[in-house]
Amino acid sequence: MHNKVVWITGASAGIGEAVAYEMAAAGARLALSARRTLELERVADAAKAYGAGDILIIPFDITDEAKLPDMVRRVMDHYGRIDMLVNNAGISQRAYCIDTDMHVYRKIFDIDVFGQIALTKRVLPIMITQKQGHIAVTASVAGKIGVASRTAYCAAKHAMMGFFDALRAEVHQHNIKVTCITPGFIKTAVSENALKGDGSRYAVMDDDIKSGMDVTKAAKIIMRGLARGKKEIVVSQLPEQAALFIKRFIPGLLFRVMEKKAEQETFK
Repeated sequence: MHNKVVWITGASAGIGEAVAYEMAAAGARLALSARRTLELERVADAAKAYGAGDILIIPFDITDEAKLPDMVRRVMDHYGRIDMLVNNAGISQRAYCIDTDMHVYRKIFDIDVFGQIALTKRVLPIMITQKQGHIAVTASVAGKIGVASRTAYCAAKHAMMGFFDALRAEVHQHNIKVTCITPGFIKTAVSENALKGDGSRYAVMDDDIKSGMDVTKAAKIIMRGLARGKKEIVVSQLPEQAALFIKRFIPGLLFRVMEKKAEQETFK
């Protein structure tokens, strides 16, 4: 990653922040994006302690498609190239389908799917011209397994993985790599920032998240996978790995497990 220009969205917290520090330590030149300018400035300052040199802060809302051309232009004006785009912006959900307003489904898809596609489409011609590039996206184990109270989130992550898997086949001829990152339970604020059925903030850390993988450890796994050009990076502990295995080879068993888990859930 040394001297590579790496643009990370959702870089103000969680996995995006942790990956930014790992990239800084590896000598990458960073462009950091999220909505919160002050948090981006905090991350940029902290990244300097990891050895980061040039850091460009580009605050924007991933759903504001009209502003994306200008955001891309700012990165190109500053660095002259984009070697890697890490699509990490996203939001989760904590509400049953029956209780979730349609505007919440649309908002989650706008952030988790359409925003990622729109930005990728803006960066893709640059990478094709460069004849090289690497596009990564933070999907989720929820992009492979359906989980109660996350119908919107699971649907969005399934869609995201489908899009980027298909894109990988299209851009291979241009020497562009595509990596799907599939985290399980990582100790971040993802559940606290999740949307309830009415669109308000859930504001509770799930027990699974509390006992999840440390975000710095997760970032190191992601970095190793990106450096190796892996097409998919599973970032999870044993329970999630077991669930993925069962889904692949004994799907009926996993469906029954998830149904039983939903019946026992205290979340309503």
